[in-house]
Amino acid sequence: MLASFKNILVGLAFESELIDEIIRFGKEKKLEAEEPLINPGMQANAMPMVVSGTLRIMREDEEGNEVFLYYLEGGDACAMSISCCFSNQISQFKAVAETDVNLWLVPMSLVEGWMAKYPSFRRFVINSYQDRFDELMHTIDSIAFMNMDERLMKYLLDKKQSQGSFVIEKTHEQIAQELNTSRVVISRLLKKLEKEDKVELYRNRIEVL
Repeated sequence: MLASFKNILVGLAFESELIDEIIRFGKEKKLEAEEPLINPGMQANAMPMVVSGTLRIMREDEEGNEVFLYYLEGGDACAMSISCCFSNQISQFKAVAETDVNLWLVPMSLVEGWMAKYPSFRRFVINSYQDRFDELMHTIDSIAFMNMDERLMKYLLDKKQSQGSFVIEKTHEQIAQELNTSRVVISRLLKKLEKEDKVELYRNRIEVL
């Protein structure tokens, strides 16, 4: 894992001194699929960087209803964690391993100093904010302007792209929770998509055509 992470850092054009510090002061963390990394109400003290696998970022209300926001993949950092630490606020989002995930946890106590010292790291944090903002805008647009069948198809295509596979191993109930709707609605719309030859349905998995 360490060799893969170093390759990611080199690919981000980080200074060699910065790479050494990230490796020295950070630590490895592994999550199994569906294992949570951050829950609402937690105080984040580290910036997670994804080495491999996919993290799912969710928003959860007081009643436990969830809505999907975006994915984090290899080389991505969690901008929301950075924001919570800089503003000294507790987390208002949920980060869950979509697949088995390898992470590198960077102490937040060092992030601000690195932003001042290393131009490459400052650009990386700013770009992370911009990328997450763009993804949130796409999510808001889909909720505000798309019908549920369009939202469902976008969800399936995003999921296919994030995991690099046409086969999506999700139950109808899980998809309904992430899109904040009912299982009955998702099942009906998936049947409709199947009739349109856009997907094929199997037990607890969906193949995007």
